Amino acid sequence: MRDSAAASSAAGAESFTTEQRRILLVSLIVAFLSLLSVSIVNVVLPSIEQSIDASSAALQWILSGYALAFGVVLVAAGRAGDIYGRGKVFVAGLLLFGIGSCVAGFAADPLTLNIARVVMGLGSGFINPQVTGLIQQYFAGAQRGRAFGLFGGIVGVSVAIGPVLGGTLVAAFGAEWGWRSSFLVNVPFVALAIVGAFLWLPPSAWHAAVGSSPANSAVMSAQAGGAVGETPQASRVSIGLQKIADLDPVGVVLLGLGTLLVMLPFVERNAGAWIWSTLAVGIVLVVVWVRWEKRSKRKGHPPMVDIDLFRTRSFSNGTLLVSIYFLGMTSVWVLLALWMQSGLGHTALAAGLIGLPSAIASAIFAPIAGRHITRIGRPLVLWGFAFALSGLGLTIGAVALHYAVGTSEWWLLGTLALLGVGQALIISPNQTLTLSEVPLRYAGSAGGVLQTGQRVGTSIGIAMITGVTFTVLASYGWMTAFIVGFGVIMTVVAAAGAVGVVDLVQGRRRRRT
Repeated sequence: MRDSAAASSAAGAESFTTEQRRILLVSLIVAFLSLLSVSIVNVVLPSIEQSIDASSAALQWILSGYALAFGVVLVAAGRAGDIYGRGKVFVAGLLLFGIGSCVAGFAADPLTLNIARVVMGLGSGFINPQVTGLIQQYFAGAQRGRAFGLFGGIVGVSVAIGPVLGGTLVAAFGAEWGWRSSFLVNVPFVALAIVGAFLWLPPSAWHAAVGSSPANSAVMSAQAGGAVGETPQASRVSIGLQKIADLDPVGVVLLGLGTLLVMLPFVERNAGAWIWSTLAVGIVLVVVWVRWEKRSKRKGHPPMVDIDLFRTRSFSNGTLLVSIYFLGMTSVWVLLALWMQSGLGHTALAAGLIGLPSAIASAIFAPIAGRHITRIGRPLVLWGFAFALSGLGLTIGAVALHYAVGTSEWWLLGTLALLGVGQALIISPNQTLTLSEVPLRYAGSAGGVLQTGQRVGTSIGIAMITGVTFTVLASYGWMTAFIVGFGVIMTVVAAAGAVGVVDLVQGRRRRRT
């Protein structure tokens, strides 16, 4: 039986052990499916509208219901994995995701489909923090960088390949079964992943992270021999109550509701002006949550997230960097899909194919970046920003030339490939650096915080950047709207890069002193 300590001792090995490969195979396939479900739906919405007579509001909830449920439970699910065992929460998320996918694939009306999408989102929210937690637990040093590199490649490929796969399924099976198959394709992979989890995840993955808290140490001791002076039944009750207390239910509710209310006006911005009042309420709840977590720690109770983690330079700067990055970069594929289909009249499949070189570049360079991040450090991430900003700038130039002199729009295949390289050098290396100083007992919740920043950034960014683009489009047409939209994206990505520069300077200053 191996545990995190054993994995650490093997950190210097040139290749992964058999156990590590199995952990990665199970984890990354599932992570791919959950992230694929974010982007694949974009190109099948017209087929859904035609098939089940869905209104525009229902179509919006097919997107936003998944995003909201995904983002709301990330931190709580990560903490649950720290306390109850990552394997248990991982399988629970798989069951939710698989059931939701099956129901969505056979949905006969918009309400059923939207409920199923919420269930899928909850499943994804349970799954993803366990992936980062498992990598933290069973990989260390250079091996951890390589593992996160593979995870970063999965993120990049899933975002870009989703529209391609969705368009292919519609082309292959027709409008009716094309959109249904985009959900049903998850089910066999989920079944295999559940079997793989039981067969391949180490025994230690099914129990609380070692040293998660003093209370959990007592829990594990009680599990081994029973609490002194208690009957076995009373001991089990006390263990269960202690685990619930360690989960911090008050913190779970405060942060979950706060995140929901912060994201809601951005994903439901057409509901009316009143919806923006929820943003202020959400921010207040997040502030109350921070105070509650500090109070819990002062009183000796294990907090859901140790707020002192944000005093760690690598964690706070890395979380801010990736949140701002997702604020801008995820809108690239939304604007491209809109421009290719509405602006140029291409099919959904063609709109998806234009992102294929970016996905391939991300898949190739992310593992390479992961292999070298522990040696190079933050400068590697800054090189990623250089590639990303170059790709964005060249894309703007290619679109301007298309309208000015009639050059082919397919030149974007090359410019967008640079974005894929940039993404490979940013996402997984930054994740490795951000979590490098996080204690194992908070690996799940810290990973949840990191991914919550990504989800909130995505929701706000898409609302903001598409809003600006459509405003310009109404007066000036697609060329100006595209250039302005991508110009905003470049500004936001440059701001994220500036955070990386600040982190690099602070790190060098700390080493000197």
